[in-house]
Amino acid sequence: MLRILLADDHAVVRQGVKQILAAAYAQATFGEAQNVRELLELIGRERWDIVVLDLNMPGGHGLEALKQIKHDHPQLPVLILTMFPEDQYAVRAIRAGAAGYLNKESAPEELVQAMRKILHGGEYISTAVADELVLYARNKDDQPLHKQLSDREYQVLCLIASGKELKEISTELVLSAKTVSTYRARLLEKMNMKTNAELTYYAIQNGLV
Repeated sequence: MLRILLADDHAVVRQGVKQILAAAYAQATFGEAQNVRELLELIGRERWDIVVLDLNMPGGHGLEALKQIKHDHPQLPVLILTMFPEDQYAVRAIRAGAAGYLNKESAPEELVQAMRKILHGGEYISTAVADELVLYARNKDDQPLHKQLSDREYQVLCLIASGKELKEISTELVLSAKTVSTYRARLLEKMNMKTNAELTYYAIQNGLV
């Protein structure tokens, strides 16, 4: 029996994805997690054939959850299903071990297609993700500033640009305020900027928020 774990903080989204996949896999059973803690607990406690993971999760960023899953359960495939466009997180997710990356605006048929390929031991690379991987490979040493940041630095950049205060970022990423400040200092130095306003302007200009 196929066991699918859905991780998304929106119940409506989980229900919609479940309906799509239940129609394609009549014998499937589903588990649901609405935050990173529940996700990791369920993976540690039960056996799953695949995880469908949103990147925007309470209790920690989905990208860090993905890294934890692949560290603890390297054979467990993870399909990213998120609102973030491919040019923002696809390459980072694939590098972290995701078996596929889909935007939530994708057609239901593409979700089923991705699931089938991954469950048969493959990886699902959409055209949009393939384009991003080609750009990354061709210009690895000449990437835009934000693509040269570490995953954590990039997360902090996006949260600052979205108007989040230090305390809010600390809570969302489950990091201490001191650690968040360190990441902010690093990305300011790497991007040769001095203020949050400069970071926000850059993020808007590059479509990161």
